[in-house]
Amino acid sequence: MDFYELDSFIKVAETLHFSKAADLCAMSPSALSRMIARLEEEVGAPLLDRDNRKVILTERGKKFLAFAKEAVSKRRDLLADFSQDKDAVSGDLNVYASVTACYTILPPFIKELSKKYPAIRLSVQTGGESGAFAAVKEGRVLLAVAAIPEEGNAAIEATSVIKTPLIYAASADGPWTKLDGSPQDIVSTAPLVLPKTGLARKRFDKWIKSRNVKPKIAAETEGNEALLAIAQLGLGIALVPRIVLENGPYKGKFVIHEAGNALGYYDVGFIRKKEISGTQSERKLRSAVDEILSDLEADFK
Repeated sequence: MDFYELDSFIKVAETLHFSKAADLCAMSPSALSRMIARLEEEVGAPLLDRDNRKVILTERGKKFLAFAKEAVSKRRDLLADFSQDKDAVSGDLNVYASVTACYTILPPFIKELSKKYPAIRLSVQTGGESGAFAAVKEGRVLLAVAAIPEEGNAAIEATSVIKTPLIYAASADGPWTKLDGSPQDIVSTAPLVLPKTGLARKRFDKWIKSRNVKPKIAAETEGNEALLAIAQLGLGIALVPRIVLENGPYKGKFVIHEAGNALGYYDVGFIRKKEISGTQSERKLRSAVDEILSDLEADFK
């Protein structure tokens, strides 16, 4: 076995999904499956229970995961110690962000990161907003861009970047461009394209329950980009943060209907664990991230 195989196994064990892990490893699911099979043959024990629906770590797989993480971490520390400049910060910085965040929130951070710490390699995992907290909590990424909940989180540290209201977006070429009345009237009139989970969905469900409204839900999905792609077909109006429409490929392609103060604002920013732990390399990465966010915080406000 080699370190690439160990790192690939870690990605499978953390995602418990061969297709997702294969994307992270830049290989096909079938090639990844063959690699895991070779590992299992080498160690002489099944590491994963897998079928067409789910992947589960076996007890021996859990022990092997601990070994793999320790081996990869020690290798990282050793390489850092052998580097010409022992004080240089290097390594992989894993970040979770939506597609929208990649062209709105991340660019200033990436610019400063590459300028101050050119030896750090950025690895960005894209996904829906609802997956950001899980990615940080599970240790799959060190940093994520997410909507920050009002109640906060004892284990999470957040740096606010922008506040943006939730709105309803109707395709400019669709049938729902002209909707009059209050947000309650709008929701009662037009079919909706809603996020399955996340802060926006929680607020929406709470609001319609308080108003005793019976909305017609045309579609549900994960990720603001997917919501807008469906809404652009004219199936309904999508509930998304305004920032999604003000930047990127959807700018000018939708008509905005105000959702009102009831659904409030998205406080969007960077999140990471409060507890600083891990190897020496990982601690250096975290310190570099905190330094850049601190430098940029004044610009964000």
